[in-house]
Amino acid sequence: MNMPNTPTRPAGRRATNPPEKAGQVRDERLKAALKANLARRKAQARARSQDKNPDKEGTPDHG
Repeated sequence: MNMPNTPTRPAGRRATNPPEKAGQVRDERLKAALKANLARRKAQARARSQDKNPDKEGTPDHG
């Protein structure tokens, strides 16, 4: 049901954003990806450091 004076677009096509808005969307997407990547790399580094230097709590000293 189309309302008079309502712009329509063909089915399956997206409305295009102006370049500024598209750039902002891209920047936000890249920012989120960078943040997730950094968090993943920090977690990997923590895991690797724990593998090299396991906690010695609860183990007797052999010193």
